[in-house]
Amino acid sequence: MSIEELIENFAFFDSWEEKYQYVIDLGRSLEPLAAEYKTDEWKVKGCQSQVWLVPEFKPHSIHFCGDSDAILVKGIIAVVLMIFNDKSPEEIKNVDVAKIFAKLGLEENLTPSRRNGMMSMVEKIKQYASGAE
Repeated sequence: MSIEELIENFAFFDSWEEKYQYVIDLGRSLEPLAAEYKTDEWKVKGCQSQVWLVPEFKPHSIHFCGDSDAILVKGIIAVVLMIFNDKSPEEIKNVDVAKIFAKLGLEENLTPSRRNGMMSMVEKIKQYASGAE
C-alpha cells in the first residue's frame, strides 16, 4: 500500500475510534517476527511497549520487519513500515514523516508516550538508512 492509499484509507473513517480499529487491524496483518530477533540488538529504545525492528538491506532499498508485545503498537509499526519499507536510504532520509502523520491524524490522537515511541521507530529506521550508505 502506498502512502497516498494509506492517507486515503484514514480519511475514509469519520471518528478516531474507527481509525484506531483500522490501526489495530493493520497490526494484525504484520508477519510475526521470529523469536531470534526479539533481542536487545533489534529492540527500539524509547518505546513504552517492547518493539523490535529488523532491517533487510537490499541492493537499492531496505525492507523492514517489526513486531511488538502490544496490539495497538503493532498497528503503529505497520503504519510506519508502510511509509518506509522498500525505499532507498536516500528516500528514507527525505521522508517528511511529520507531514504524513499529521495527515493521518496520528499526532493529535495518540498519547504522548505512544507518539514518542512512534518517533523512536522513525529515528531507528533513519539510523539504519544512514548506516546503509
